[in-house]
Amino acid sequence: MWELYTEGNPLERGLANGILTQELTYNQEKIFTDKIKEFIPSPFYQKILKKFVLFFNRELYKNVPEEYLIELYGMSKYASEDFNFIAKPYWRMLYFHAAHDIGHSLQDLALVGCTSFAAWGDKTADGKLLIGRNFDFYVNDSFNKNKVIAFVSPDRGYKYALVTWPGMIGAVSGMNMKGLTVTINAGKSGIPFKAKTPISFVTKEILQYAKNIEEAIQIAKNREVFVAESILVGSSEDNRAVTIEVSPNKFGVYETDNTNFLICANHFQSNEYKEDKRNRKQIAESHSMYRFNKMKELLTSAPLLTPSAGAEILRNKQGLNELPLGMGNEKAINQLLSHHGILFQPDKKILWVSANPYQLGEFVAYDLNKVFNTFTLQKEISNFSETDLNIPEDPFLYSLPYSQYEEYRKQSRHLITKFKENRTVSNEYLNSYLSLNPEYWESYFNVAEYYFRHKNFSKALFYYNLALTKEISTIPAQTKIKDRILKCEKKLH
Repeated sequence: MWELYTEGNPLERGLANGILTQELTYNQEKIFTDKIKEFIPSPFYQKILKKFVLFFNRELYKNVPEEYLIELYGMSKYASEDFNFIAKPYWRMLYFHAAHDIGHSLQDLALVGCTSFAAWGDKTADGKLLIGRNFDFYVNDSFNKNKVIAFVSPDRGYKYALVTWPGMIGAVSGMNMKGLTVTINAGKSGIPFKAKTPISFVTKEILQYAKNIEEAIQIAKNREVFVAESILVGSSEDNRAVTIEVSPNKFGVYETDNTNFLICANHFQSNEYKEDKRNRKQIAESHSMYRFNKMKELLTSAPLLTPSAGAEILRNKQGLNELPLGMGNEKAINQLLSHHGILFQPDKKILWVSANPYQLGEFVAYDLNKVFNTFTLQKEISNFSETDLNIPEDPFLYSLPYSQYEEYRKQSRHLITKFKENRTVSNEYLNSYLSLNPEYWESYFNVAEYYFRHKNFSKALFYYNLALTKEISTIPAQTKIKDRILKCEKKLH
């Protein structure tokens, strides 16, 4: 966990960020560009992608506040030229800030399946607002290795903290000194024709300039976005939370009725989206509503919430009514791929950030009052972390199921590579593989796919049917398995 402090005008903040994170940003860019090459190995298609990115982002700079462009420019002065095959440093760093938006709008990538909650009044131990979220954004293990807790003291607006990664100045999770918090959850998007304002800049602007929910709503209304996104905004001043639901064509605000808790997954809840076709499809076919209902089950059955109890909720791996889902199932609150888990107590200006791996490590507490009011360059920021408030790491980290899950992930990659290369593995290997994560539907699906590729349709059929007995993440995944079963049956008859 890297702790970053920047202050001053946009250029000063950008330059400081650039020089302090230079090596980390280089590594992060390499990880990201290597992932692009993995997805698109052909140099010819890489050139086509570059042309598309340049065309799509042709007016991106017109939709980003000038001070953030200047901040990016300052940071770009320390960016490497090794990645100029994508674009020169300044433009590349700008494009990377739209990568989240482009990815989930063009491909509906399953990279983001976040779940968050807010509770207050009779749902929390002190009656004050408590917010928790898992940021389930996954590129690969290396991408998640270095997280940055950035403390920003701008020359205009409010001081704020956010959790991010090297090279990223936008906000996906953060809180300002007025006790206003933002977190984002992706929704179902159509394909846009050109870039507007990346959502992480909208939320950054809210953190910097809003002190309450009303001001946050107004800032969001003033920006055109090109993806569908829920922004959960918590406010110490209002002692409640709402979700601001934005997309290219609609704008809604959702507030709970007669309950002192709010849940946000990956679908919209406001009246403006009730008849929206994409949103209804998301509710019907994805794992969003399942996680929403599981979060509701946990919140309604929980005693008065404390930060420790909030961390337990974020770490929950079970399905509805404690149904075993298998490790890594997207229907779980804890999908074991989170970039970070985070908790906020806005009234006290305290936030907790999970150490690696996922949200299983210790939740480290930071008091923003101490960080911003007593920080000097002679002291480490960690000196201002509230170590007595830290939430211990999850004991699950030291369990056999956890080590089996990590081995399962490694062997899944190995198995998929094997059947793509049309190479064989032993039956003993496959049985051992299934024993690593026996409740997860994808374990059986992967084995079935192996046999299907090798034209052993009777065994493929057997394991596809076994997969159907488990809790499958989405309707499209279930449909794919059933289609495979029909193909196997045709081959066998």
